[in-house]
Amino acid sequence: MTATADAPIDTPTASDLEGLSYQETLRVLSEASVHQHFDAFLDIAWDSPEFEVVDDDPRWVLPEVDPLGQTEWYRSLPLERQIEIGKYRLANIMKVGLQFEQVLIGGVMSHLIAMPNNRAEFRYSTHEVTEECHHTQMFQEGVNRIGVDVQGGPRWFVKVAPFLCLAGGPLPNIFFIGILAGEEPIDYLQKSVLRSGHPMHPIVERVMQIHVAEEARHIGFAHAYLVERSRDWGRLQRFGISLAYPVIMRTLCDVIMKPSRRMQKDLGIPRSVMREVYWRSPQSEKLLRDTFGDVRMLAEELGLMNRASRPIWRALGIAGTASRFRSEPKSAAA
Repeated sequence: MTATADAPIDTPTASDLEGLSYQETLRVLSEASVHQHFDAFLDIAWDSPEFEVVDDDPRWVLPEVDPLGQTEWYRSLPLERQIEIGKYRLANIMKVGLQFEQVLIGGVMSHLIAMPNNRAEFRYSTHEVTEECHHTQMFQEGVNRIGVDVQGGPRWFVKVAPFLCLAGGPLPNIFFIGILAGEEPIDYLQKSVLRSGHPMHPIVERVMQIHVAEEARHIGFAHAYLVERSRDWGRLQRFGISLAYPVIMRTLCDVIMKPSRRMQKDLGIPRSVMREVYWRSPQSEKLLRDTFGDVRMLAEELGLMNRASRPIWRALGIAGTASRFRSEPKSAAA
């Protein structure tokens, strides 16, 4: 049974899972997936009049919490141009999200293929894959309805994505770090948009609501998985992962949040604006740091912050105070 469009979002929070064993955590997440899940076509009223896409609808204007939307260059454009860029940008974020979900699905299936019987991890992982399949349908339908032919991630990512799926089997630790690197930035951006109160088109708002609701479980699982597996890491393995962790996070963050070269060309975004927004202005630097608060919290828990890895975090612009709890809202202060 799926949740109705008006049903309250009810998913286990980090505090709900605190103190539970790994197996208990998987049981709680699995039960939540049974009783609270969404269908891409039952739970979004795609054909209702309010979901109609109208070219001059001001709700397509980007919110100021979006890095591009807060620039003076974007705000100085005529409303018609802001709407055009907003539709493209929002559709492209959905397309990138779709591509990341496809990598996750392929990698998780690769991870599970040789898993022994009677493992709670198998059940929850397949629940998650089921939900991610609905997300791919939801994102693609959103792109189709918006009507902009977007590419999604940069060309290099689209080409290597099928090979990234293979890492789920032989390199599960690196793969699950990559999963978080894809999930955390888009989750942070979507939560920021929803919390901002900026009027959004119903397609975008409903897709974000559903994705944020179910992604909380998926991120919770990835955190729990890495904490559980880290118990078996040797000193050398932990050290190697500590160096790779921030690099993977930062690289895949750019895939999600930074407009691709095609998008820059299609929308005529000046290079000076790109340099400022990604990531040289004080506002964008803060956004980049804030995006990784939960990731830094997990790194501390996994023992990945050391004298060799901390300079990498700083060099990549993603160092800072760790979150006290998952999804902790960030203050306006730098």
